[in-house]
Amino acid sequence: MHKKVVQGVLVLGWLIWSLPAIGAGEHSPHEGEHMDHGAGNAEKHGGYGGAGKKGHGGGKPGKHGGHGYGRRMGPPTDIPAHIKERLDPDGTKVNLNRSQIGVKGIKILAEMPELKNVKSLALQGNKLGDEGIKVLAESDTFKHTENLSLWGNDVSAEGARMIAESTNFKNLKELKLTRNRIGDEGLEALAASENTRALTYMDLSANEISDRGALAIANSPRFANLKTLDLYNNRISTEGMKALLQSKNLQSLEMLILVRNEIDMEKADELAKNQSLPNLKRLELN
Repeated sequence: MHKKVVQGVLVLGWLIWSLPAIGAGEHSPHEGEHMDHGAGNAEKHGGYGGAGKKGHGGGKPGKHGGHGYGRRMGPPTDIPAHIKERLDPDGTKVNLNRSQIGVKGIKILAEMPELKNVKSLALQGNKLGDEGIKVLAESDTFKHTENLSLWGNDVSAEGARMIAESTNFKNLKELKLTRNRIGDEGLEALAASENTRALTYMDLSANEISDRGALAIANSPRFANLKTLDLYNNRISTEGMKALLQSKNLQSLEMLILVRNEIDMEKADELAKNQSLPNLKRLELN
């Protein structure tokens, strides 16, 4: 389950690896379908939390993560009971990763009084689409949300816009939109949103993002608190990398992942040497 991703250009001559790599998460590493890649306070809740425990894709499972549930063939027969089973005793965290509850299940979730204090929503692989995001964005049940994982839910730019505009997400600290299709347009909506001001961790892997999206991040003062930025498997070129590394707004950034993009590796070393991010400790390119 815990297979390390081989990393090629991790430190480009000058970077010192003083920050532990991102640890265990509630979704799979970028290279495979097995679990465990994401921001790290895994012990707290399936991959949420900032700097992690081990290598990229490694780490140990949390107390309340998606670990061990296996691959569900369809939605649970009794959705309310399933939700209660996955809800932490204190009612602040719910892990519905790979539950396939769909829009119907999210509507049920939104109406359950047990969820009134929920802060952490792990919703990987639930076939929500933008319709499901609309439910999340409009229901008062989710007004305390701080950690939101929507890995692999076919969320488009419209869904990203709903996240950007909803008052439910004004307290967001960690946002995972891995393997969706928000594109540059959706990223621009997030970059312009007040909802992203408190973000410390953002995973936008595999979202069809180009240099236009990278520039939106680099030029947005709303990402001033961001510590980890994962842009694995997008369409960012050397120009986008340059914009990120020379951004005047990403002053808190400690980890930047640009693996599997369209970066010219011959130019990457020089860009890394001339970067201006004061807190960057780890850069992953290949």
